[in-house]
Amino acid sequence: MYTQGLDQQGRPAAKPDALETAEQLAAFQQRVDAEEKIEAKDWMPEAYRRTLIRQMSQHAHSEIIGMQPEGNWLTRAPSLKRKAILLAKIQDEAGHGLYLYSAAETLGVSRDQMVADLLSGKAKYSSIFNYPTLTWADIGAIGWLVDGAAIMNQIPLCRCSYGPYARAMVRICKEESFHQRQGYDILVELCNGTKEQKAMAQDALDRWWWPSLMMFGPSDINSKHSAQSMAWKIKRFSNDELRQKFIDVTVPQAEFLGLRVPDDDLEHDAETGHYRHGEIDWQEFIDVLAGNGPCNQQRMAKRRKAHDDGAWVRDAASAYAAKQAARHAA
Repeated sequence: MYTQGLDQQGRPAAKPDALETAEQLAAFQQRVDAEEKIEAKDWMPEAYRRTLIRQMSQHAHSEIIGMQPEGNWLTRAPSLKRKAILLAKIQDEAGHGLYLYSAAETLGVSRDQMVADLLSGKAKYSSIFNYPTLTWADIGAIGWLVDGAAIMNQIPLCRCSYGPYARAMVRICKEESFHQRQGYDILVELCNGTKEQKAMAQDALDRWWWPSLMMFGPSDINSKHSAQSMAWKIKRFSNDELRQKFIDVTVPQAEFLGLRVPDDDLEHDAETGHYRHGEIDWQEFIDVLAGNGPCNQQRMAKRRKAHDDGAWVRDAASAYAAKQAARHAA
């Protein structure tokens, strides 16, 4: 078990303490059940802390890696307006990563460690960002489907039991809602354009639909973390519940665009009000997470290069901070 203290930078840091007792665990769960926010200096089970670090760091890594497939189209956006919108969106994603790294640091893990875990392959990021953006329609599909799925996942996180994470998600979700609208607007324009443009939109939907459904994670019966995360109110809904909600909302949007969802088994159940869908290829999901997706190696190679190229900035910032500290000490 760990209690929270402060590290040399004044941030909360973990320190070894006695074994967790049944009374401590029960009192903690009682606070969670009462909808109290857990803060950085509060006592928490070590497993709760580890779960949050894993989830928040993976979330932050996903925001940073997720800049790459969209950055691929910055110089090729079809108009200056579209380029400016896309640039603003990519900047938002960078900001989201910084919010999340900062929130995770309150749990006693350093940003350097989180980044090192990503670069070494120890830490994961969302599987969706290992797919290529082949056409401009893919940028619309990412906004509509990927950010739409992200919103389904992230809005409940605004009520996460861990205060710093919940507060970071409020602004992130507001900005993600604009990203989703931006993507859908691209597809509206393409679907109202030429036959070739609408075909391009259909092709993007065909390629991004199933990976978007995989974003919610494995089915509940195969998810290792869902039950405990829901008991701790880190998560509020199960993977399958969120996936179903996404499908129910998104299929009518596709119909409005005049596009066909690439699922022969898709059928609306009038009795339940939900759409029944086909089987997801979970082997593909496992392969991509294992590093065997279409763009895994490319994404990580670019991230490592960017990290190495930015070493001089980090060194300069550290030197300036040391100089300022010495000046204040004097």
